[in-house]
Parts: sequence; structure tokens; C-alpha cells
Amino acid sequence: MIHDTGDRQVPDSRTLAASLVPLLVEACQGRLGEVTWFKADWQRGGAATGRATFALPAGGEARVMVKLPVVQRELLWTRRLQRPIDGTQVVPKLYASGQSLRDYDLAWLVTEWIPHGPLGTHWHEDHTVRMAAAAARFYAACSHFPVDRDKRVEPWDNLLRDAQKSIRINAIPQEQRWRAAVKSLRGRLEGIVAQWEARDAAQWLHGDLHFANAMSRISLETGPVCLIDLAEVHPGHWVEDAVYLERQLWSSPQRLRVHKPVQEIAAARKAQGLPADEDYPKLAMIRRALLAGTAPRFLKTEGSPRHLAACLERLERALKELK
Repeated sequence: MIHDTGDRQVPDSRTLAASLVPLLVEACQGRLGEVTWFKADWQRGGAATGRATFALPAGGEARVMVKLPVVQRELLWTRRLQRPIDGTQVVPKLYASGQSLRDYDLAWLVTEWIPHGPLGTHWHEDHTVRMAAAAARFYAACSHFPVDRDKRVEPWDNLLRDAQKSIRINAIPQEQRWRAAVKSLRGRLEGIVAQWEARDAAQWLHGDLHFANAMSRISLETGPVCLIDLAEVHPGHWVEDAVYLERQLWSSPQRLRVHKPVQEIAAARKAQGLPADEDYPKLAMIRRALLAGTAPRFLKTEGSPRHLAACLERLERALKELK
């Protein structure tokens, strides 16, 4: 089924959302204007997103983004993190939200429209520093809420076993080096994972700290970064977010020679009065080894030769550092 908007066609996910607009307008007490649905190239997930206007109680109107359905976790954290940190809105400003639309059991959000981004569409030398500051503001805002969930337990042995199988059956570059490196990691896995599991995981993480989830109200090149997409917020150690961000630059070593996302996030945390942990460099090296070693397991998303080569170099370097 296709919904015709006049100048283009909207697939099923937005057709359903479009059919719910009258209920959205009702839930917003008539303040929501006409919604134009879109899907950007950088967008992930199955939610429908649209642009609209929202009439403000004091007069005037704001440009907003409509998103539905959203998972309960994203609704919860968008609501929780509305208090600014250092005068900066950490996540998009919330105008309206709900857990259902009349008889439909689905959560929805109406938030500010942030004009610039995501940062992932255009590289600038200030990106990592601004991301680090945004992450630290996020952690500071989350610190007001107790960690009431268990940390995630990742099945590293199974993932590495799958990685070894993938290396055997797929013709990937540097196969022999990959075989040796993953075998070495598996041989030391128990001790490495024991150190990792001993980390302080009583912290809230963004869970998807990615340049595609970073927007700016001022411009791509300057101004505080606002983090979006909170569906993956979960307990853990901040190094997990930091290495995840760094990993996006592994295949661009020239950038990593200048930019150090892990160290930058540690510094930004200290600036917010948050602990950075003395052992964070070792934890980061462990995380690099584990993520790099499992890359062959995820060839559909991580199978580019350039990225695989970067992961192999990271894994070999980490194994030397962790001796």
C-alpha cells in the first residue's frame, strides 16, 4: 500500500502514521499543524518521522518533529532529560508525548525541530570534542536517576566462535592474520572478560553514541550538540559509549591521530564533576579488543575491506597492550 503526498510516495510505515494524525492532533489539544512525513538517508529504525508546527500556549508557534511509534525507553528518557545542563538542552525539547493514541497502544513524541545535522553527514574537526561535551552533559543529566536495571551481559565467547566460523567460510582479506588474532583473543578471553565484567556498570549510557545521532541548533561546524534517539539507553560504563564513538573513526586513522574520543569524553566528564576512573585506558583497550575481534561476525554491517583492516589492526594492537 502506498500513500500519495502529491510530489512523492510514502511507504507503509508513514501511511499508518498519516492515518493517526487526527488522533495526534486531538492528543495535542489541536496545537499540532499539518504533518509532512519524511525518511532521511541517515535515519535508522522503523518509526515514522514528520515535520510540523506546534502552537505555543503563550502565542506563536514552534517547528517540531513528530515521531511514532517510539519504544517506551525513548519516551521515558526524552521526558526525563528535559532539564538543561550548563544552559544547554541535552536532548530535543519536548512539546507533547503519550503512551497511546486513543485505542492504539503506541508511544509518540512531538519535539523541537533541530535544523542542523546530523553531524555524520559532514565531517568537521570539532566534531569529536563537541560530541564528548554532549555525552558528558547526557551523563550528568542521567546521574539524577538511579540505575534500576541490570547491566547487559554480552556473549563474547559465542560471538568470537561465530567470528572464527565467518573467517573460515568467507574470503576476507588477511585471513591468516585474522585466524591468529581471534584465536589468541579466545585463548585469553576468560581473563579479559573477567576484567571487563568487574567494571563499574552502575551508570546510564546513551547506547548509540553515533555521529548520526548528533544534531546542532546553531550549525554543523559549531555550537553545542544535542543527542537524539534514546532507544538504546541502558546501564554500563561510559567507556562503552566512548569506544563506540571512536570505532566510527577506526578506518580514518588520520583523524584519530588528532582526535581521541575516549580521552576527550574522560576530560568532558571531569569538567562536569563526574568521575573518569583511573583504569579507563585499560578498560577502553579491552573494549577495543572485544569489538574488533567480533567484527567478522557482522560482515553484513562491518564487512567493508577498509573497516575490517582497521579492526584487525586494532585487535592486534590491543592484544599486545593487554599482555
